[in-house]
Amino acid sequence: MTPALRLALHTWTLDTSPLPDAVAAAQAAGWDAIELRRLDWNRAREAGRASTWVEDTVRASGLPVACVGVEFGWMWADGAERARLLAVFDEQCARARALGCETVMSPVDKGTGDVARAAASVREVGDIAARHGVRLAVEFNSQCEQLNTLEAVREVLAKAAHPRCGLLFDAYHMQRSGGSPRSLDDVRGDEIVYVQFSDVPRGELKRGEVLNRLPPGQGCVPFKEFFAAVAAKGYAGFMSYEAPNPAAWARSGRDVAREALAATRAAL
Repeated sequence: MTPALRLALHTWTLDTSPLPDAVAAAQAAGWDAIELRRLDWNRAREAGRASTWVEDTVRASGLPVACVGVEFGWMWADGAERARLLAVFDEQCARARALGCETVMSPVDKGTGDVARAAASVREVGDIAARHGVRLAVEFNSQCEQLNTLEAVREVLAKAAHPRCGLLFDAYHMQRSGGSPRSLDDVRGDEIVYVQFSDVPRGELKRGEVLNRLPPGQGCVPFKEFFAAVAAKGYAGFMSYEAPNPAAWARSGRDVAREALAATRAAL
């Protein structure tokens, strides 16, 4: 493992663990950082927690935050819903900055729409990110209708041409979209803002199913080639293990965190 490599644990991986337990599990296992979701703050609010409870919980652990998630849907939304989503985006950027985190992420919209309009939206949220001094990583989703490949999201990002916006490259969606580590061959290193990973089960997969992710080495993703391709681009940011799976959620969070880190290190 190279000294520059930093591994983060995504809270979705331990979805049924309360946030303090998930953070403690990541820390005990030896992960370098944690990735937070918008949902982590929503759950805290619904439980009547203080507005800064998530930030206070993470700061108390001393564990860095690799990335903060926003709420997707802003690419093609209109009216009041668009205004709400942009306000959420702004709030999540402010939270990231307050935690010393330089990166926010968003999946693409699930439906279909005009590529030029999506690019204009990227520019708009890119300006919000710039005001907070963070960068946006946009993730293609292999199970979406339109923006479901690396090439599709790169087209949007190229049209947007915003210096604060770039690519989130995820091993799971790479594999399920029919891509491979070679998909990065013509990608510039500075296009990659963030990296996530998990393994894809072997055999036939159901369209739309995403809660089936596995630790490296248990599925069909060629991880040695994946990590090598990312490293070859000069990427030195965090790589986040995002593996939602009900089978993992039913187990001890500490065991899941420890075993996943061991599997990741073995794949490296």
